Amino acid sequence: MAEALAEGGTKSAAPRGGAGPSLGVLEQLGAVADAVLYEGYLLYPYRRSSAKNRVRWQFGVLFPRDWVEADGPVTPGVSGSADSWYQQTECLLRARQPVSARVRVRVRYLQMQRKQVQEAGHGPVESLRTDDGTVHLTFDEALPRECEVELPLDELLRGGHTFAVGATAGEDVETLPEGAGRVVRTREEIRAETTVTAERLSDDLCRIRVRTTNTAPAPASRTTRDEALRRALIATHTLLGGDGAEFVSLIDPPAGLEAPVRACRNEFTFPVLGGESGDTGPVLLSAPIILPDHPQVAPESPGDLHDAAEIDEILTLRTMLLTDEEKREARATDPRAAAILDRVDTMPQEVFERLHGAVRSLTPATPAASADRPSDAPATPTAPADRPAWWQEGADDGISPTSDTVLVDGVPLGGGSRVRLRPRGRGADAQDMFLAGRTAEVAAVFHDVDGSVHLAVTLDDDPAAELNHWYGRFHYFRPDELEPLGPAGPDEPAAPAPAAAPARHTTDSETPAAEAE
Repeated sequence: MAEALAEGGTKSAAPRGGAGPSLGVLEQLGAVADAVLYEGYLLYPYRRSSAKNRVRWQFGVLFPRDWVEADGPVTPGVSGSADSWYQQTECLLRARQPVSARVRVRVRYLQMQRKQVQEAGHGPVESLRTDDGTVHLTFDEALPRECEVELPLDELLRGGHTFAVGATAGEDVETLPEGAGRVVRTREEIRAETTVTAERLSDDLCRIRVRTTNTAPAPASRTTRDEALRRALIATHTLLGGDGAEFVSLIDPPAGLEAPVRACRNEFTFPVLGGESGDTGPVLLSAPIILPDHPQVAPESPGDLHDAAEIDEILTLRTMLLTDEEKREARATDPRAAAILDRVDTMPQEVFERLHGAVRSLTPATPAASADRPSDAPATPTAPADRPAWWQEGADDGISPTSDTVLVDGVPLGGGSRVRLRPRGRGADAQDMFLAGRTAEVAAVFHDVDGSVHLAVTLDDDPAAELNHWYGRFHYFRPDELEPLGPAGPDEPAAPAPAAAPARHTTDSETPAAEAE
């Protein structure tokens, strides 16, 4: 947070009634929240001329309502990759003593800033090289903004509270050396507000709603998206902290709270528990990017690369291979791009080595019983004990993904088998959970390097099933997440015949989250 504020962030709606212990808890999410704030800000190869950097800011963008709904109302969803004019978080809060409990809400976003280079005597230009060889480029930057408030839970239950989260207009002028020209940075006013309310569900359980809306007047109807962004909140997300209260996981709710969790309506954002895994939930992050509970930035990561879905080692190696001319353009594009290049160019060898081959956890060969799988349920099949390790010669001998089968509920499942998807309530990929109850056809059986098994499937009702089959793009599920079905009936869609797949072991990067993208 300190970095964001030092670079132009604002704070408004000062906390009422003291800082409270939740303030320190919110700071624990600083690195993760900053990764959300700058996700997609400027992607590799970090140059203005790069095609992928010509359409920017794809997450959590809140435009003036009339502009974004010029062609019809927006369709709500939990992902913030669609443009909207509002963002709504609903979550459950357990208060041990509701009378004394307090809730802290912090709203964060980026405000677009137009950087215009002007040459002396000639006016605005796209680029300008000064006598010292420095290149200055016209480009759209952004400044981090955050506003927060702390309120008694009782006040929220009595009617709620609304506070402003906008930012003022402004202009900064930087004179270039030797009278070559100047750089003018301009910002338009952001008008927005956040309303926080609470509804009591039982003696100690409340539903909290946080709704942030862009209240700015709409620009002209034919205004381009790039221009409309000047009045938009970008990468909008919310942090919530509870004093004398704790939040409930919406991904893995406690027994008895499944129904109130399903009743929560999250639109263009989704809340997850913050802090360390196993914490009871004193802090919550509601982000326009789907995350798991207790998200963490990899401890070996030396800094943000503006694409949290990528791997530091890969992006670092690619950045090292940029030509000198490409690096000059990247440095001239944006100060954050220059900082990435400086970090990569000066990275000590021991720091770079830490990016390779981190092991997060080791899974036992026989999974323990859980609420989702009774102790007498068959364990996920593992590779035979006498099979060579995956890196040794002969490890793939006898493996045939398109003809291998695995036993599920006494039924052998393999290529061509029909199944119903039953993602586990705990530990399932968020994207896979959206497919619960859908029917699919098994394409292949893959043995992972850790000895477990995944089945590649195509959805029966996916209009692109045949194309995905041809590309070899599948959804992946463990055997205990599948329910065997009989052959397709005459009125049911049938998936295309399985394409031949090479015998191979899969790695973690090939399991559901990566392959379903």
